[in-house]
Amino acid sequence: MGSRTAVVLGGGIGGIVAARRLRRALDPADRVVLIERDPLFRFAPSFLWAMSGARRPQQITRDLRRLRGNGIEVLDVTATAIDPAKRTVDTTAGTFTADALVIALGAALDPGAVPGFSEMAHNVYSLDGAMTAGDALRAIQSGTVAVMVSSTPFKCPAAPYEAAFLAQSLLRRRGIQDRVRVDIYTPETLPMPTAGAAVGEALVDLLHARGIGFHPGRTVDRIDGDANTLRFSDGTDAHADVILGVPAHRPPEVITTSTVTADGGFIPVDRNTLATPSPGVYAIGDVTAIPIAGGKMLPKAGVFAEAEADVVAKRIAAEWQGRPQNTTFDGTGACFVELGDGTSAYAKGDFYAVDGPAVQMRRPGRHWHIAKVAFEQYWLRRWV
Repeated sequence: MGSRTAVVLGGGIGGIVAARRLRRALDPADRVVLIERDPLFRFAPSFLWAMSGARRPQQITRDLRRLRGNGIEVLDVTATAIDPAKRTVDTTAGTFTADALVIALGAALDPGAVPGFSEMAHNVYSLDGAMTAGDALRAIQSGTVAVMVSSTPFKCPAAPYEAAFLAQSLLRRRGIQDRVRVDIYTPETLPMPTAGAAVGEALVDLLHARGIGFHPGRTVDRIDGDANTLRFSDGTDAHADVILGVPAHRPPEVITTSTVTADGGFIPVDRNTLATPSPGVYAIGDVTAIPIAGGKMLPKAGVFAEAEADVVAKRIAAEWQGRPQNTTFDGTGACFVELGDGTSAYAKGDFYAVDGPAVQMRRPGRHWHIAKVAFEQYWLRRWV
């Protein structure tokens, strides 16, 4: 058989790992094509360090075109349509046909879903927004900093809480923690609810110990810029001088306008193989919807995207090379929670457990912060 082509859609964490793993596992004659409209990769787990001043943008930004040196065809074009039955991808540079297609497009951010968000909130899920959030935290002299979650699901379940911890730490370093209050408003009942009540309650205790207000079950309908006020769906409101916002997340437009899903939502896949109903088509990372016990969904997080990418690459290589496809995704994941002042917490567990996620939170300490820094440096050196 002649050479075959694997197409990876999306150049985030999952897409990069999938392309690199495929290139290593496939025969040299096979093509690996990575399609990503933005040639610059920004390491999202470090955005909040950019907010706090611990990182500069150039330290956590890489040019994806460097992967061409690894034998990967990197195309900075936009995907406009996907036909999973034919395994074709229409782009601004033409149509690509794949023998295997890996969809790793992530979740699209939709700041406009909450009126006033784009005008008033600093979108801490973008690098630019994290930088302006840092500027606002260094300028405020008194008042209230609000961390607001627009809606669920959202990626990196720990990030809003890390934003609050790091904001409070920055204010403390400035010596104004007694003049500026930090509050979190979220539709969730507990932080990181998919990880279980014990993890969520541990995080609430850490928030309270640092004087950070936690306000669960609060959905923001709109932000009133004239009054610096969050207006909630229950008719109440809260004043905020600086807003660190988590925007609404939705499936990418190319997914909602194609036939990859029946309802235009996130892509359902086999939770063990990441296969879609279309042969040869897989989806990984934040673009997927994977049910777990208790009527919940697997969290959207880079740790899962990376592990899923590894599974998919091995399964594609095994199929093409006539070997058994034995590799499966086991639902295990871990997460650092940055607390500021050089300390972190760490949670790890089995999200596929029959009775619901079995996740444990480790005691916070400096060693977890050191481990998080080491992971960041490893990832940026190893993959891009």
